[in-house]
Amino acid sequence: MAFSKNLLPPTVLLALLVCSSLAVAQQAPSDLASAPVNSDPGGSSAVAPIDPAPAIAEPAAITPGTPDKRIFGVLPNYRTAESSQGVEPLTAKQKFTIAFKDSFDWPSYILAGGLAGLSQLVDSEPEFGQGMQGFAKRYAGGVADQIIGNMMSEAIFPVWLHEDPRYFRKNTGSIKSRLGYAASRVFVTRTDSGGTRFNFSEVVGNSAAVAISDLYYTDNRNWSDNVTKLATNVSIDLFSDILKEFWPDFKRKFLKRHSDSDLP
Repeated sequence: MAFSKNLLPPTVLLALLVCSSLAVAQQAPSDLASAPVNSDPGGSSAVAPIDPAPAIAEPAAITPGTPDKRIFGVLPNYRTAESSQGVEPLTAKQKFTIAFKDSFDWPSYILAGGLAGLSQLVDSEPEFGQGMQGFAKRYAGGVADQIIGNMMSEAIFPVWLHEDPRYFRKNTGSIKSRLGYAASRVFVTRTDSGGTRFNFSEVVGNSAAVAISDLYYTDNRNWSDNVTKLATNVSIDLFSDILKEFWPDFKRKFLKRHSDSDLP
């Protein structure tokens, strides 16, 4: 289930260097005019040597901020990037690392428990029965769903199809435009080469996970049940992307305001 980088562009760096050079060039004549003059007995004069101008330090690029690894301090946030500009493609190892973190982070077990309780409440897998035994089976199935879904949509298919499993925040624009952007990321993804295309890893990866789940959901192997499970997986990722888009704004505007109000 599914990190603003403000790097100075080369044109800005070049402009800063040119301006600095012009400033030094304009300052040099005035320094020469004000330099002390030493007169010797013969009436000759010499201009005292001038210290060379200090080296101009090139402006350092702004280091991109690192997103929070947890939303509300709980929900995993390992796949978020603050911008798609100036980022390097992930290696296969990095993609698998992200999938492992999302799969085995402790909040994922809480989510699996919540989904298992909801499933038992509506008796969506009657073959599991009720009671603690039924809940345990649903819980095990929920954990398996998350691990398989994450590995398929965040590691295996992204590596195979050369797609980037990260969510790149839009950061700017109206709430409506950012909401639409976040909701669309389950269908549009960035490729390793920097382009965009249909998010095969999300849709096909979760479809493969649903197909594998038919091995342990023996009463839910029909077409409509599988479509429902796929829609649930994609919807969870869609909601997760919306949280990732707006979480920094929420944290900055509300949590900081609350902490400032607690100051004496």
